[in-house]
Amino acid sequence: MPTYVVSAASGRLTKEMKQKIADGITRSHTNATGAQGFFAQVIFQEIQQGDHFLGGSPLKSELIFIHGHIRAGRTAAQKRQLLEDISQVVVEAAGTQGRSVWVYVSDLLPSQMVEYGKVLPEPGAEAQWLESMSDEDRRYLLGI
Repeated sequence: MPTYVVSAASGRLTKEMKQKIADGITRSHTNATGAQGFFAQVIFQEIQQGDHFLGGSPLKSELIFIHGHIRAGRTAAQKRQLLEDISQVVVEAAGTQGRSVWVYVSDLLPSQMVEYGKVLPEPGAEAQWLESMSDEDRRYLLGI
């Protein structure tokens, strides 16, 4: 369901930092939305030197960008909590300052998404969605 893409300069984040960020983003998403952790996925992308520009100039700082795509239907308060929590998670895990972490959240309509072979539920209907799955698929998800 939610997909968080973390982009940073190549070599900027260690394996340990990535694990802490992935755990923290998953926890932040669950805390803000109430959705089970197995719904959240975190993808890391490394940006090669010379492939990122800011204001038309090659980026010279240690910026880290997080682009989150979540199901529409969350409140403004939930999204604000999510943004603030993710920002803090990355600041702490990457040992950086708040000005170096940029977080964006975009809404996607659940009816326009398929995951695990099923159209996604509206927020709050995750339990019924999970129950509608085959036993095998449900065991798979709950095992994540």
